[in-house]
Amino acid sequence: MDKTLHIVGGGMAGSEAAWQAARLGVDVVIHEMRPKVETFAHRTGNLAEMVCSNSFRSDDHEQNAVGLLHWEMRQAGSLIMTTAGEHRLPAGGALAVDRDPFSEAVTAKLLALPNVSVSAEEICELPSDGHWIFATGPLTSGTLGKALQEETGAEALAFFDAIAPIVYFDTIDMDTAWLQSRYDKGETEEEQKAYINCPMTKDQYEAFIDALLAAEKTEFHEGETAGYFDGCLPIEVMAERGRETLRHGPMKPIGLTNPHNPEEKAYAVVQLRRDNALGTLYNIVGFQTKMKYGAQTEVFRRIPGLENASFARLGGIHRNTFLNSPTLLDAQMRLRSRPNLRFAGQITGVEGYVESASMGLLAGRMAAAEILGRDLPTVPQDSAHGALIHHITGGAEAKTFQPMNVNFGLFRPLEGLRGGRRGRKDRYKGYTDRAKEVWQDWLAAQEVPA
Repeated sequence: MDKTLHIVGGGMAGSEAAWQAARLGVDVVIHEMRPKVETFAHRTGNLAEMVCSNSFRSDDHEQNAVGLLHWEMRQAGSLIMTTAGEHRLPAGGALAVDRDPFSEAVTAKLLALPNVSVSAEEICELPSDGHWIFATGPLTSGTLGKALQEETGAEALAFFDAIAPIVYFDTIDMDTAWLQSRYDKGETEEEQKAYINCPMTKDQYEAFIDALLAAEKTEFHEGETAGYFDGCLPIEVMAERGRETLRHGPMKPIGLTNPHNPEEKAYAVVQLRRDNALGTLYNIVGFQTKMKYGAQTEVFRRIPGLENASFARLGGIHRNTFLNSPTLLDAQMRLRSRPNLRFAGQITGVEGYVESASMGLLAGRMAAAEILGRDLPTVPQDSAHGALIHHITGGAEAKTFQPMNVNFGLFRPLEGLRGGRRGRKDRYKGYTDRAKEVWQDWLAAQEVPA
């Protein structure tokens, strides 16, 4: 069998898988259909292009599960996490990234490796031989999706994901809005002022909700159903669940003080996060939407401070495809019916940039070990990586399987620690301490580059 590793898809998972395998000495070919075959969400042909948010979420590796995943990936020499750190933007306690330089740097680093090449082509069938990782993400092409359906004998699951709009900074009224991270979080003044805040009174909030509910929405095609991922709900869907839902979600006013009017507490606050290093673009946090474009500009300009806003990108909605991984994949992320094919990233049913890249990291190492004839120790279930892969390859209930972010609910309980909200801080620290120990042991047992 050919010793080359073929990776289909050059997103977060595919890029990370290629990096991990190549640095172990395996020849890698990345098959990326862009820019030859475009998608509605991508703008370039670069690898690891960020198409939705520019945030990798919390970087707190002691009290947050995704922050722990950051830490574990860094320990494993992650391309995605290293490059994200090099192009970091102020975002309070979160890790936000300057998206274009980030993807350009990932592309350059991979192409600089002598044993990595990129083939601009669309893979439409499932190969019968060779070593393959499919990391085609949520926008898997229709032809490949059909081939997967035919192979698995099951309908590919789908949910609908929405993209938030991006605003030009110089069109935001800073006499109304102000710069502040929630609770002034961050070690530097730049971090503590990483977000733009637009305050609303109760009347303004109620009028905004009315306009949101009345706005014209994107219709689904025949046969499509709106199975949304709860972590990325369109704002109008949240509003439909209750008029106060947004005020207790992305528009919560807590931890913020308006310097223009410090005595008056806002009823709701819309936050915008910097989207590039220049600070010329800001995305509206948590404002994924399926409103039609004309309705978006009308509704969003009702937000105080955005009355004259110009948009670099409006929101959108798209269909995401993912496998029923607990049924179809084994513990090595191989398709049970075709063990020469591995899957990684969002197509496996993980949600988020970081989770996708982490599954690419594991798939790359697993495939490399197989090609090189080495034994790879079992990924420790008590690590963040282990908790996530265990969930998608067997821990989840197949009948109700849905895309999942990493979270402490996936971790095995620790004995002797207090439950409930009051014991959460100690419990989370216990999870992260345990995870770090077993992850470092796992890496040490492999004797591979850090």
